Amino acid sequence: MEIYVVALSQHRGIKEVTEWMSKLSSVPVSELCHHRFLLFNEDATQHLFEVASGLDSLVLGEGQILSQVKQVVKTGQGVPGFDRKISGLFKHAITAGKRVRTQTSISTGSVSVSSAAVELAMMKLPESSHATARMLVVGAGKMGKLVIKHLAAKGCRRIVVVNRTEEKVDSIKEELKDVEIVYKPLSELLTCAGESDVIFTCTASKTLMFSKDQVQMLTPVGSDVGDTRQFVDISVPRNVGPCVSDLDNVQVYNVDDLKEVVAANKEDRLRKAMEAQSIISEEVKLFEAWKDSLETVPTIKKLRAYAERIRASEVEKCLSKMGDDLPPNKKKAIYDLSLGITNKLLHGPMQHLRCDGTDNRNLNEILENMHALNRIFSLDTEMSVLEQKVRAKVEQNKKGAS
Repeated sequence: MEIYVVALSQHRGIKEVTEWMSKLSSVPVSELCHHRFLLFNEDATQHLFEVASGLDSLVLGEGQILSQVKQVVKTGQGVPGFDRKISGLFKHAITAGKRVRTQTSISTGSVSVSSAAVELAMMKLPESSHATARMLVVGAGKMGKLVIKHLAAKGCRRIVVVNRTEEKVDSIKEELKDVEIVYKPLSELLTCAGESDVIFTCTASKTLMFSKDQVQMLTPVGSDVGDTRQFVDISVPRNVGPCVSDLDNVQVYNVDDLKEVVAANKEDRLRKAMEAQSIISEEVKLFEAWKDSLETVPTIKKLRAYAERIRASEVEKCLSKMGDDLPPNKKKAIYDLSLGITNKLLHGPMQHLRCDGTDNRNLNEILENMHALNRIFSLDTEMSVLEQKVRAKVEQNKKGAS
């Protein structure tokens, strides 16, 4: 589980979140402290961007994680606490993930747990049996559907699918009309397993689908598949009992075993990761600059609001003097002119409030600019809070530069 937090105080933020986790889980704070892993500021940003890009996944470039990041943004909309900073962080992560997938070759090859699972099963089968091995897929959800598709792509022409209902299996049949897909109800699971050489389990069941005793009673497989029945369990939690692998002529693989498939092309993984890292570094810098620019937002907002009040008032006076019969196009011209003048006048002051490290302004200059603007225009911004934030940001930029 990963938790992302925007906190005014790092120490207090860690303390409050840890206590909340303890209260929720009934695990003592002292115990949680032994197992937690903390990342701060830019390191946390870097990690999330790598996760969204599929670099932190067992299978490099896996797209399911990016979908989960998108779901966070969708679910968080309108939720108290999912404010501009945290929302911006996840939106930038999605951008990074998309860039990595469109601008690199990271999404080629085995890029999902399901495709790697099929790849692993094929690696373990004798090559002569690839087209004839009897395949059983338990579960027709998203993962099960992908396993079936990858098996079809590998040349399997008959696949038995055990599922609670037939509707999902019928839907898959419509998509893969060149493959014989046979539906069986859950009540026939053990019978189907006894007639299969390779069994993929990909359900959300919280109870075991196959125990040691059940598997021991299954009809042995033939010599054409090496006299070994394979279970490829990619379910979370696992569907195949851990003791099943103790049986003779039975081999059980789970998600951890997919590392073998991943390691099969280590050089390609490293090359793809390097391509992705350069993009991620760019996106991290863009996000940090955007985040840093928010520190002076209170002053910027009040200055813009002050200028807008003057602009709107003067435009209204001008239009009232010109009469009610003024054509719409001329009204628009006056409005556009006032907006253009206001934006150009504000451009200089806004530039001098930047504290994102992209210019050479020092701390004193930024603070002097903020004080001057607040004093000249009577903006009444909480200067003590802003000073504290700007000082912290400039110090952070100095450390980063050194």
